[in-house]
Amino acid sequence: MGNQVTVSDHIDNDALQETAKRHLWMHFTRLSAYDDAEIPIITHGEGCYVYDQHGHRLLDGLSGLFTVQVGHGRRRLAEAAARQGEKLGYFPIWSYAHPPAIELAGTLASLAPDDLNRVFFTTGGSEAVESAWKLARQYFRAIGQGQRYKVIARNTAYHGTTLGALAITGVSSFRAPFEPLTPGGVHVVNTNRFRHPLGKDDQAFMELTADAIEEAILFEGPETVAAVFLEPVQNAGGCFTPPEGYFQRVREICDRHGVLLVSDEVICAYGRLGTMFGAQRYDFLPDMITTAKGLTSGYSPLGAVYCRDFLAEPFLGAKKSFLHGITFGGHPVSCAVALENLRILEEEDLLGHVQRHESGFRERLEGLLDIPIVGDVRGAGWFWALELVKDQATSERFSREEAESLLRGLVAPATYEAGLICRADDRGDPVIQLAPTLVTGEAELDFIESVLRTVLTAASEKVVR
Repeated sequence: MGNQVTVSDHIDNDALQETAKRHLWMHFTRLSAYDDAEIPIITHGEGCYVYDQHGHRLLDGLSGLFTVQVGHGRRRLAEAAARQGEKLGYFPIWSYAHPPAIELAGTLASLAPDDLNRVFFTTGGSEAVESAWKLARQYFRAIGQGQRYKVIARNTAYHGTTLGALAITGVSSFRAPFEPLTPGGVHVVNTNRFRHPLGKDDQAFMELTADAIEEAILFEGPETVAAVFLEPVQNAGGCFTPPEGYFQRVREICDRHGVLLVSDEVICAYGRLGTMFGAQRYDFLPDMITTAKGLTSGYSPLGAVYCRDFLAEPFLGAKKSFLHGITFGGHPVSCAVALENLRILEEEDLLGHVQRHESGFRERLEGLLDIPIVGDVRGAGWFWALELVKDQATSERFSREEAESLLRGLVAPATYEAGLICRADDRGDPVIQLAPTLVTGEAELDFIESVLRTVLTAASEKVVR
């Protein structure tokens, strides 16, 4: 029997540390990193801030994990969950329905572009991506094109961790331990302009990156390709934005070859880019949108796949069904929380708040380009990245070992100590990512800039000779 710890207002840090180190398997975490160090334990949150076990206040510059749109400690969301839990704590939507799922599906359809009227609920983003791929495959089989099963995605793009979603993910270090993966994932160049020889020629760069998708479709055989999965702003690698006209050209390519276009908006939806959906920001119509995270601001697990009407048509006939389901997909408590979360987004005009302050956020971050190791600043809305370089004049990269030392040894601990949670990521070149809660204001943006200036200046002095 291990130590049993009851979490209460009084935190017994020693007991929690011992139990966590013995029993808690943290996600994407080097457990050995805490052999001789404390695990940061986040105990509570309020607004833009969270607090650790020592009472250290931290500005949540990552919204938990690109998730807590409306901020921490929202009583309204907790009360919505409690009310629904008392009425109906759980029932599946397998051959049944319940009011929260029905109301939420209708609300989401009313917010979605054009004819994205069908909503399939999951419990998270990987499941949403997996569900979209399964739907694409069964849809094509239903209409007599069962040889279509492949998916085109982009290099370094992260689309999830389940075996299907992992096959779509373009991060090789995440894929290698689990091969062979679900067959069908094909990857092409992403829209990272930094260092690209055509990066400053928007039209040429757009044509190159979009046409790479068509080239892949033709190489694989259009009759074998089911879908193209793209994030409006690519997360992994550091907030790659599309060149102007990119999504319109990809839409034309998909239409020309009968391929579905899926907008993976697990991060980009629900205000992260200042619009309800990233597809709206970049003015294109996908055939499916995958979402999760900000749908409930993380207060309860929920994901959703939006589908255009034609995708449901093969499943409307007698004895037909999409042969897929998830026990907790469309959970009544989660749906109730999502509805209240959407009301808060609207009542407080949080999308408008992001739009009004985006330029100020960008200007603060671009001001950091005077620090020698800051090579590039890119992003949109409340979703930004700073790429770190060894030599700003030549954009020389850090080696893997140097990047590891810089991010894990210097930047991550220093920003935490200074009271800022951000993401020091090395899935591509080393970047610092920021995605604050949508309620973040001017004072918090000033704080983000101040901490990053202090930390990155100090890091630059240590690594640049």
